[in-house]
Amino acid sequence: MDGVQLAILAHRLEGVTRKMANTLLRTARSGVINIARDFSCCIVTAGAELLVANEGLPIHVLAGPDIMARAMKEHSPVLKRGDAFLNNSPYHGCSHAADHTLLVPVMDHEGTHRFTVLAKAHQADIGNSIATTYHGAARDVYEEGALIFPSVKVQENYETDQDFVRMCRMRIRVPDQWWGDFLAMVASARIGEREIMVLAEEVGWDTLENFSATWLDYSEKRMVEAVTAMPGGRMTRTSTHDRFPGAPEEGIPVTVDVSLNPREARIAVDLTRNPDCLPCGLNLSEACARTAAMVGIFNSIDHRVPKNAGSCRRIDVKLRENCVVGIPRHPTSTSVATTNVADRVANAVQAAIAEIANGAGMAECGAVIAPAGGVISGVDPAGKEFVNHIFLGETGGAAAPRSDAWLVIGHVGGAGMCNLDSVELDEMRQPLRVFSRKLVPDTEGAGRFRGAPSMSVEFGPVGCDMQVAYVSDGTVNAARGVRGGGAGGKADQFRVRRDGTLQRLDACAQVTIHEGERLLSISCGGGGYGNPAEREAETVARDVAEKWISAQRARDVYRVAVSEDGSLDRNETVRLRHAER
Repeated sequence: MDGVQLAILAHRLEGVTRKMANTLLRTARSGVINIARDFSCCIVTAGAELLVANEGLPIHVLAGPDIMARAMKEHSPVLKRGDAFLNNSPYHGCSHAADHTLLVPVMDHEGTHRFTVLAKAHQADIGNSIATTYHGAARDVYEEGALIFPSVKVQENYETDQDFVRMCRMRIRVPDQWWGDFLAMVASARIGEREIMVLAEEVGWDTLENFSATWLDYSEKRMVEAVTAMPGGRMTRTSTHDRFPGAPEEGIPVTVDVSLNPREARIAVDLTRNPDCLPCGLNLSEACARTAAMVGIFNSIDHRVPKNAGSCRRIDVKLRENCVVGIPRHPTSTSVATTNVADRVANAVQAAIAEIANGAGMAECGAVIAPAGGVISGVDPAGKEFVNHIFLGETGGAAAPRSDAWLVIGHVGGAGMCNLDSVELDEMRQPLRVFSRKLVPDTEGAGRFRGAPSMSVEFGPVGCDMQVAYVSDGTVNAARGVRGGGAGGKADQFRVRRDGTLQRLDACAQVTIHEGERLLSISCGGGGYGNPAEREAETVARDVAEKWISAQRARDVYRVAVSEDGSLDRNETVRLRHAER
């Protein structure tokens, strides 16, 4: 297959996943989907290899779709057109129980299985024992309480199984909202199925299969080029999650052993030297453990390398069973698998690569989930129950080798693909008011290139009480810099009482905010890359003028003198930096 045809078909199939994503975005009911965009769509081959994905969340798709596609074929060996399967089982390839994934096999007219399309979307409610999809304190999957679907057939001949629907409606707190989201996922997957069949009518199934094999081989070739251009080396790095209910008092240290081997064009990550699974919901599913390591790698290499099963052939991720960052055994809870500890894996990998190869890798991104990114619930003044995952404000971006941080990456596994909520839309849809949303000066990870500052959000209920569930990491262990870069600001959370006084809240909690009270949420900043004293002095002066940092911080940390009128004092800056050296 020539390069022109390869490029055309690659873009055609990427277009299919974009149509799937657009359908899900525009028809879903929950704000976590249609505002924050916490969803992903992809296509895998009949052999269960990731082929293409939309610009969705990496933590959703790099690993897992292949395992789920194999589970679908294992549990239903005879696939037919019109079938659809629901999988949210962390023991069968899904990321965590909150991410409902609809799989549709794409069949040709002779009944041969050619591809599988997947639409994955985070749900507002999944039947957990408490009103949140992130039950970090759950000791096992039973206490977690979610409905688990290990590749369950929910449609046959394009008709939805009504027994399944009744079961979900009886268990999920917002059944109509869930039903709308489920229909949106069905529409997304069926759009993907239809578009692939239309494309096959145009170019032929054999051409599409030939493309798949060639595209994966080409992607592997691009990965080989990227890895061979890097220096070889090994690095061990640890990133520690804060102390947590069910975890040791010192927190959860996540150790990664990273090896770059340009001669063999391979990158290896060993995650086996980590604690056993813990009696809480922070354990990773196999999909998230593998993906988190891959996120750290893809953040560190040439971004033009396609992200699919071909490029992943050059990545070796070593896991072990019953490990907090490995392969969990049922009934271990993995309720929070996509974020907290997974982020520690990805951050440690990309930081280790930065220390091996100057000019590669990244600093650590800020930890999640601050209360402004938690799950709110309650009964509104009209007596209607509401549940939704909000994304009101988190920054967390890490500095890169040649640029300042992407400000609102949210968390490293989301890669900035989740949007911040519109304040106006959140206030329309739920009984809440947002009183402020702003960046916090002097909380950036200082460096030659700087990390993102923290974000402060103050919000509260209107006409009712509101429960807010969150799992906030980074109140103790901030995002660290690399190659001399500084750490980002730490997270924190407070209840603002009616009289304006502050009460510090636990980092992991489900708290009730009463009418007249507010919740103050402070997210983590991101780490810096390189020595702050090497940052261009003119850029530091501009940072002061734009109020990213204070003049005092510019002097103390960046060794840059800014005069009272805001201009750069070059002579004093030369003296400060000479003294630093």
